[in-house]
Amino acid sequence: MGGERASRLAKLGIRTIGDLLWHGPKRYEDRNQPHEIKRLAKGDIATVAGPIVASGVKRMRGGRSLFEFIIDDGTARLHCRWWNMPYMNRYYKTGDTVHVHGKLSSEKPRSMDHPEAEVAEEGEEFIHLKRVVPVYRLTEGIKQRWLRAVMWRAVEGYAGQMIDERESWLAGDDSHWLPLPDAFKAVHFPEDLEQTEMARERLALEEFIRFQIQIQEKRKRFRSTIQALDCTGDDRLVKPFIESLGFNLTGSQQRAWGDVSLDMAGSFPMRRLLQGDVGSGKTAVAACAALRAIESGFSAVVLAPTEILAEQHYRVFGNWFSPLGITVHLHTGSKKTLGEIDPAQRELGMDDEALPPVVVGTHALVEEGFALENIGLAIIDEQHKFGVEQRKKLVKKGRYPHVLVMTATPIPRTLGLTVYGDLDCSVIDELPPGRGRVRTFVRTPESLPKVWGFIREKIAEGRQAYIVYPRVDDQGSGNLKAVNQEFEAVQEQLAPHIVGLMHGRLKSDEKESVIGGFLSGEIKALLSTSVIEVGVDIPNATVMLIENADRFGLAQLHQLRGRIGRGTHESFCILVAEDATEEGQHRLAVMEKSSDGFELAEEDLRQRGPGELLGQAQSGLPDFKFGNLIEDWRLIQKARELVARHG
Repeated sequence: MGGERASRLAKLGIRTIGDLLWHGPKRYEDRNQPHEIKRLAKGDIATVAGPIVASGVKRMRGGRSLFEFIIDDGTARLHCRWWNMPYMNRYYKTGDTVHVHGKLSSEKPRSMDHPEAEVAEEGEEFIHLKRVVPVYRLTEGIKQRWLRAVMWRAVEGYAGQMIDERESWLAGDDSHWLPLPDAFKAVHFPEDLEQTEMARERLALEEFIRFQIQIQEKRKRFRSTIQALDCTGDDRLVKPFIESLGFNLTGSQQRAWGDVSLDMAGSFPMRRLLQGDVGSGKTAVAACAALRAIESGFSAVVLAPTEILAEQHYRVFGNWFSPLGITVHLHTGSKKTLGEIDPAQRELGMDDEALPPVVVGTHALVEEGFALENIGLAIIDEQHKFGVEQRKKLVKKGRYPHVLVMTATPIPRTLGLTVYGDLDCSVIDELPPGRGRVRTFVRTPESLPKVWGFIREKIAEGRQAYIVYPRVDDQGSGNLKAVNQEFEAVQEQLAPHIVGLMHGRLKSDEKESVIGGFLSGEIKALLSTSVIEVGVDIPNATVMLIENADRFGLAQLHQLRGRIGRGTHESFCILVAEDATEEGQHRLAVMEKSSDGFELAEEDLRQRGPGELLGQAQSGLPDFKFGNLIEDWRLIQKARELVARHG
């Protein structure tokens, strides 16, 4: 193989024979059954077979040439033509039986230009025709027929030499797993289409096993080399805190807290993911974890993705912890209360009476300017909004503190076992008692007069509402509503009630003032962009109107809907869309019928795929060639079990 072709193959990620074998077909063509020539119409793609009844090269004007052979299958004749390839006259002779695959370019006479053709020779196997044929992803300068021929030689020469390290692991399994060499042969050159799925599953399982081994080795290294900070605690803060809450923790919360407290008393640092639907009470469990660290003589930090969420955590933790004598600080881009205290106070342990503090903040906590003594616990909220590197930077602020990552965006099972495979997982799968149910309705813009009337009724009853639009400002298209342009119209609709305005471009003190007014009940309706998807907790807000709802993803719609239904009253989410695409209509229909975050997460993964869902935030996820992170839950689970047993 020449250097030029090698460099082009490298663009496909193919540098070795192994890479070549793992370059799976993107689809297959069944070229087993020849079509009758007489039945072909212009534009048809078909395989035909028959003897060559005439062949030869014609010289054309301008120095061009045309090689042509004619085959006759007994129903009609087909002209196969190649321009400027006179050397082909050496390979195809009158009398040869050939199989041809291509597109009919004309009907009078029936012709195919530059089709794939193979001569039937006794004892020789077909590569390109008379079989189920693989079709590969290509790059510039690499032709399908050439790559298929190279793949054939690789499979014939090397697939049989592949060592199946997992053969003993899979022996005795109820499922029939192809040996690895057979799987490579079957995935590239299958005997029939049914065989291809068996082969793909075996190769996908191999990929998932290799990835799970990496995860397990990483966990083993981490656990064997890093000693945990002792956060056994003594319940002197946790017990009175739980008693003061005014409600009992749900069974799910108690189980999650049991997992966390056991981890924090363990010999290696906790790395736990706490999943729970919006409003399920993750913050109370996180508060218990922070108190456990403080009981043990360590400080705690809470990292949130937005200033709004950081300020909410600051308020909530402050209300909960101040009666226990614990100081809570806020550290964001625009507010740093930590800098306002006496520097001597930062030296934790200098004053034996002072309890270690909690610092709540945004990305500012990750920056070099932030330092805190003796961090025992890092809580990361809405984990998917942060990159792996940011998580590492925060952890490096301390001496390997315990880490609790929380998410209200449910993680599909397949991603939980792969992307988040290095974390232990706890799920809070029940809502606290006494919550009003949330009903969801999809409406068209024609229904808006009724919708506004309904919102006015609810406000008159003493409730509050969110009005959500996708943009801050109209960008001239006129298709999407924007909060700044709609503010006056919404004020008119809801007069005389006060309407607040919230979006990401407001200054910090402006945001604080609006949230404060909404919290106090002075502001009856909050007109906002999706900036309120996390971090706004107003139990009295029971109505949410989302316009241009088809422009939001499922996870975002679910998060937004999670802002209502946090009190005892029944709540209503109204999704308005005009001329939504088929995909947009499907998303809204799913939202209307389901309130299960995990079900929605699976659907979101199906619609958007793992790449878009994760963005650049998660590094280290391999490019699976045969494994499918959307559909292969069973295989990923199998790989995890096998590695746990044998790895």
